[in-house]
Amino acid sequence: MNIIKPARLKKGDTIGILATSGAVSNDTRTIMTAVDYFANKGYKTLISSDLYKKDRYLAGDDDTRIKNLHAFFENPEINAIICMRGGYGAIRIIEKIDYSIIRNNPKIFCGYSDITALNLMFLKNAGLITYSGPMILSDFGNPEKSDFTMNEFFKAVSSDSYTINGNNIIRQGKASGILWGGNLATIASLCGIDFIPEEPFIFFAEDINEPVYKIDRMLRQLINIEQFRKNIQALCFGYFADTDNKDWLLRLFKETANELKIPAVSGFKISHTSCKTTVAIGAKTKLSDETLIIE
Repeated sequence: MNIIKPARLKKGDTIGILATSGAVSNDTRTIMTAVDYFANKGYKTLISSDLYKKDRYLAGDDDTRIKNLHAFFENPEINAIICMRGGYGAIRIIEKIDYSIIRNNPKIFCGYSDITALNLMFLKNAGLITYSGPMILSDFGNPEKSDFTMNEFFKAVSSDSYTINGNNIIRQGKASGILWGGNLATIASLCGIDFIPEEPFIFFAEDINEPVYKIDRMLRQLINIEQFRKNIQALCFGYFADTDNKDWLLRLFKETANELKIPAVSGFKISHTSCKTTVAIGAKTKLSDETLIIE
């Protein structure tokens, strides 16, 4: 795969704010908090005119969301796109996106949770490195935003390389490959289509409000895929917030790493919580002890 790394974000660039998944409540305070924050940091913003459109639980119907996604990538004035929120809706449009538009207009694209579906399909079908990281509603538009989260975002999108750290080695070892993963439930929802990388990858995952048996089931869905087993080089676990049994979860992580015979580390600040790091999906990465070195 010819992997494309988007240009680094620099002062004066324009950040596009787009709703690709769940419906957005008509609360302009959140948007203005984010807009003011970016302006104070030296960036311009462009807000989708359809940001508050609703179709049931979706941010507009599928055609509207695809139209806006295409338009934001084709707009040469936009240097980065940050999604408004996750929720649900991305999987409805992934088979209808014109990935040549994404490939021919590479730019920073950031989001987590449901946005994982877009992140992984952009890499698979357009070769574009994207970012699993903060969004407008939960982070940039939050009056009590985390300084750690903000600093980690700008470090990731403005640097040639950077590191993030876990805090618990589950199975010792070193590994290299592209970094690949995201929200586990969203990844599992992609099973049945062609979405797994053809090259070696380091897998990262996080989730929220999922009992351990469901996390087990979702990991098993992936392990049962031959290409996943063949290409996975290491496991990097973020936060699985509000799960039912931390001891069972750690046991599951250990069982999975031992079964696959690969190194595994947990405790990365990849999460649904307010304190989160930003990781580049598709970037060349090395795992050394508890540290991911992302290029």
